[in-house]
Amino acid sequence: FASYYGHHMVLQKEPTGAVVWGYGELGATVTVVLSGDSGLVVMKKTAEVKGPSGTWTTVLDPMDRGGPYTLTAGQGSENVTLRDIYFGDVWLCSGQSNMVMTVSQVANASQELADAARYPYVRVFAAAPARSEVELEDLERVDLPWSIPTAENLGHGNFTYFSAVCWLLGRYLYEALGYPIGLVEAAWGGTPIEAWSSQRALQACGLPEDTGSLLFAHKQTHPLSPVLSSSISQHPHLSGPQTPSVLWNAMIHPLLSMTLRGVAWYQGEANTLLHRDLYNCTFPALVADWRWAFHAASAGQTQPLLPFGFVQLSTYRRQSPDSSFARLRWHQTADLGVVPNARLPATFMAVAMDLGDERSPYGRRVSGRRDTGLKPWPTDPATSLLFLGSIHPRDKQNVARRLQLGARAVAYGEKDLVFQGPYPTRAVLEVTKGLLNLTYSQELVCRRRDIQAFEICCSTPCGWLPAPVVAVGSHTVTLALTGCGTLVLALRYAWAEWPCEYQSCALYNTGGLPAPPFL
Repeated sequence: FASYYGHHMVLQKEPTGAVVWGYGELGATVTVVLSGDSGLVVMKKTAEVKGPSGTWTTVLDPMDRGGPYTLTAGQGSENVTLRDIYFGDVWLCSGQSNMVMTVSQVANASQELADAARYPYVRVFAAAPARSEVELEDLERVDLPWSIPTAENLGHGNFTYFSAVCWLLGRYLYEALGYPIGLVEAAWGGTPIEAWSSQRALQACGLPEDTGSLLFAHKQTHPLSPVLSSSISQHPHLSGPQTPSVLWNAMIHPLLSMTLRGVAWYQGEANTLLHRDLYNCTFPALVADWRWAFHAASAGQTQPLLPFGFVQLSTYRRQSPDSSFARLRWHQTADLGVVPNARLPATFMAVAMDLGDERSPYGRRVSGRRDTGLKPWPTDPATSLLFLGSIHPRDKQNVARRLQLGARAVAYGEKDLVFQGPYPTRAVLEVTKGLLNLTYSQELVCRRRDIQAFEICCSTPCGWLPAPVVAVGSHTVTLALTGCGTLVLALRYAWAEWPCEYQSCALYNTGGLPAPPFL
């Protein structure tokens, strides 16, 4: 069997069939048998071993949720048997360090780890960090083979495995759905979207293949530079995981045959530095390309509009004047503010800008000289880069809860489930009174009136001015246009690297979901 099939695994349940593949002697016929606990044969498939790499592939008939089953692949007198296999939903989790952060690093970690044993039907698998210049057929290494969750394998070590966002999402989905969930982690800290994108996807956005050589040369003094090394210190022998397509080649391409139910993605901090204003192309291109590739390689079993959930960037530095985080949050929605939308269909987003954690201890000091693909500070090449812990907030529970609501609504079609915060649908100017009335899509809860959440622009180029909140109704917000005559050219909300204190942004819905930022 290929590297990501093993004892305790979860395979995708009906309505699709799970793809299973492995290795054999060229020209031989492999018989694949799925049997129930009692040894009763449920189905039998044969597949021929083909070149050039000597692999066989078969698609199992769609199976109802449940188990346990055994799966045997035999060739002549040799066979390999995998036990304790369940059918359920398989989710892939990918991204950079906020996805890599393990269960032992989050708020209330000891309780979360102790609870692991209560979820034996949420199974976990983690690919090892790897990169390659060419597309690989199988994973080079596995950090955590398919396992039943334990405190040890969920909290193996900082920024190793298992992903807290992935685990909590899977656990909450299991609680909502009541059947087995398989979680596959393939993530690497400090990596830009270009590394996770195929060359097809990069070309769709006009990016040359050698963008890696240009990395960060123009922004080496940016105070965020260390974001890129945030999790590489685990693997000091590695260099260049920021190079275009190297993680797609080594960590995603090998998984394409796997039949999936959905993807969860937490990435973007690195792209506040690199090709930031192309992210409104590179992100939709990655989503579309992964969907096409997973569908094609799974013999059409993974659905063409594979549900794709993502986390909008959280916060980094309080009172930072830099707008890179705000701009990237906007680009994560393909500049449309909310998802799903025409450019990002069948997607869902967890807003996280109100979950800032200034005291997070997970900062990194990284030597500027190490080969991390980063330029050292120009003043002294030997200095180390201090990377603040606040880029890794510890509240991953709310992140996963918000993702899970989106998954239930978008991936599972739960009707009338509100999965995102209120968004303005209309703006009416009352010129004589100097007011702007916004109408929102949902009932509003105003948690803070005193923060400068709204800003207006009434000149070109924009000098943004605060627009104080005068009144909040059940679905309306009235803003004062002080200092702005009759002309309002633009309006923005929560447009800052650190827009508000913990769970204290200005506007929420009655379910406690924050209004997303907009421009």
